[in-house]
Amino acid sequence: MAETPRLNGAIRALEQGQPAFVTFTPPEIGAAQAINAAPYDAAVFEMEHNPYEIRLLRDCMQYMLDRAQILKSGTLAPAVTPMVRIPPNGGEQSQWIAKQVLDIGVYGIVWPHVSTVEDARNAVAACRYPRPPGAAYFEPAGQRGDAPRTAARYWGLSQQEYYRRADVWPLNPQGEVLVVIMCEEVRAIRNLPRMLKEVPGIGVVLIGEGDLSQDMGHPRQYDHPTVAAAIDEALDICKQHNVPCGHPHVDSGNVEGLLKKGFRWLMPAPTQSFGALEKGRKTAGRG
Repeated sequence: MAETPRLNGAIRALEQGQPAFVTFTPPEIGAAQAINAAPYDAAVFEMEHNPYEIRLLRDCMQYMLDRAQILKSGTLAPAVTPMVRIPPNGGEQSQWIAKQVLDIGVYGIVWPHVSTVEDARNAVAACRYPRPPGAAYFEPAGQRGDAPRTAARYWGLSQQEYYRRADVWPLNPQGEVLVVIMCEEVRAIRNLPRMLKEVPGIGVVLIGEGDLSQDMGHPRQYDHPTVAAAIDEALDICKQHNVPCGHPHVDSGNVEGLLKKGFRWLMPAPTQSFGALEKGRKTAGRG
C-alpha cells in the first residue's frame, strides 16, 4: 500500500527546510473559513485566553473541511492544519484537555507556560498513546487515553492507520502530531537546554514575548535590551538543539528580520497582517 502523504502542513514545511507560517485564531466559524482560504501552513485555535468550548472547536474544524480542495489536491492533508492552544499551563498536568482536543482530530497542541523539564515531559506524554517499554520511541511514555474513532474519521484514516500516524514529530518520523511548548518566563529560558536535551518529542519552542516581558518587569516592551537579549538567547538555544523556534508577533515590518535571524515558526495575525504572511512567504522563497 502506498505511503500516506504528510498530513500536517506545518511539519511538511519544517521537514522541507522551510519556515512554517501559522496564525492564532479565535474559535469562530467565520474566522476558520477565512483562514482556511489563506496560504497558512496551520492555524492555532486560541483557547487559552478564549473560553474553552470543545463543541465550538469541533464545529470550526468541520467548517475547515473543503471537499473541492480535497478533490483537487488529491490528498487527505488539510489545506490549513488545525491545532489548538489549550488553557492549562504546562505544569498543571491537565492531560484530559489534551486528550479531548486530540480526540476530535487536531494535529497539534500549543502548551502555555512550559518552564521545567517536568512540564515539557508532561506535554509530550499527554500527546502520545501508551506502548510497551520495548517499543520504538518509547520515551516519554505516553499517557493519552484510547478513543480514536472521531479523530481517525476526521483525518480520513482507519483506526489502525491513525494509531500509526498519531504520534509526536520529530521523535517519531511518521508522527503527525506537533507539540509546541511556550517559553514565557525567565526560568523557562534557563531550563530550556535541559528540556531540549532530556525530553524528545518537542517539535517547536514558541517564545511568549508578552508574559516573558511581564516576568522581566518590562511589559510588552519587546525592544527593551533585556527582553530582546532573552529572546535572542532562547533562539540560540533552539538553534543549538536543531529545534524550530517560533515568534508570535509577526507583521510586515519585522517578518524579514525574523526570518534572517533564524525563526522557523512565524505567526502573523490572522486579519491585520496578511501583508506579513505574503511578504514572509516571498522572503522565504515560498511564493
